[in-house]
Amino acid sequence: MEYLVCTGCGKRRDIDVFCARCPACGEPLEVSPPPGGAVRSDAPLLERYAAFLPAGALGLGRSPALTLGEGNTPLLHLERLGEQIGVPRLLVKVEGANPTGSFKDRGSAAGVQRARVLGFSRVGTVSTGNMAASVAAYAARAGMQAVVLVPADIPRAKLAPIVAYSPRLVGVEGDYGTLYGRSLELGARLGIAFINSDDPFRVEGQKTLALELWQQLGGQVPDAVVVPVSSGGHMAALLKGFEELHGLGLTGRVPLLIGVQAAGCAPIVEAYRHGRQAVERWENPATIARAISNPLPPSGNRLLRAHRRGAPLQFITVTDEEILAAYRLLAAEAGVFAQPDAAASLAAVIARQKDGSLEDKTVVAVLTGHGTKDLTPLETAGIELPTCPLDKLAEALAG
Repeated sequence: MEYLVCTGCGKRRDIDVFCARCPACGEPLEVSPPPGGAVRSDAPLLERYAAFLPAGALGLGRSPALTLGEGNTPLLHLERLGEQIGVPRLLVKVEGANPTGSFKDRGSAAGVQRARVLGFSRVGTVSTGNMAASVAAYAARAGMQAVVLVPADIPRAKLAPIVAYSPRLVGVEGDYGTLYGRSLELGARLGIAFINSDDPFRVEGQKTLALELWQQLGGQVPDAVVVPVSSGGHMAALLKGFEELHGLGLTGRVPLLIGVQAAGCAPIVEAYRHGRQAVERWENPATIARAISNPLPPSGNRLLRAHRRGAPLQFITVTDEEILAAYRLLAAEAGVFAQPDAAASLAAVIARQKDGSLEDKTVVAVLTGHGTKDLTPLETAGIELPTCPLDKLAEALAG
């Protein structure tokens, strides 16, 4: 039987009623454990992993699954770069290869599918960019209207990939952390299904990353997975996926999950380091990695609780300088162009490897978004174009 359960107080909720957070304690809800079974390698993402998802609530088997071709993203072994930084078994999961250029497409496929099954005509999200474009795209695919709320000061370059899908777009002034809760209140009143960062069905879609890694590694799991953390929903989804595989007896262990935040906005890391039970609002976020600069992560407490119960979680920070160095390394040394927020995962691998703790480990750094999603570092770098006359080209190339 499928149901929702609160990750905080443990109370169960009816899965057939749209609900993002527990009405009793306000913490995130999650879907009951799956039965497990065969993987359909020839099917769209949701149908491929139907045995590991709430198939009934998603309407799988009754109608075609919503898809834009998400999933099946490359898992690359970066041998040369790995040797260079002292982690020979370094792999990167290139989530920027998803249809709208980020990992958000996995969650949007499931979240919009769920809203459609429940009869909603409008679906919404609160986002700094990647999730906005993703929800708008999947809503368009489903024939639904997307309502997208972004910070009023969002860089204009990040608006173009959102506007392309013609959502109802609103730039909201005020605290971004507070906007999450406000959107849920308004959604309930106005009939808009807001599938924000840690919506239980978005989490189900995002946990397919764990399932896909397990498949791509031949039924094994890596020693460690490093992932950028903003709201905490993505990391919670990875943990859920790996724990469910382990609970079904399909893996011998749950890998270490290392969550990385920018030093300029690190509320989860701060709570983790000081042994707090709850995250506290981060005042005045300041980082180039805007996609992971949530000042009040809605799944932060959920991750802290998981750590206290013994889940293999660690949290670290990296500076903007370390992020930009990793950003350049990925492109120049490995041919992989990732947005700065995504490059934070490689920056964290480099930072952690300073003590040699990852040297003999199989490590997967999750690159959450493609580099074209945020060109700010290149636009502000002062790109120079050397030129020469056509008749001097041989000399220019010889140098």
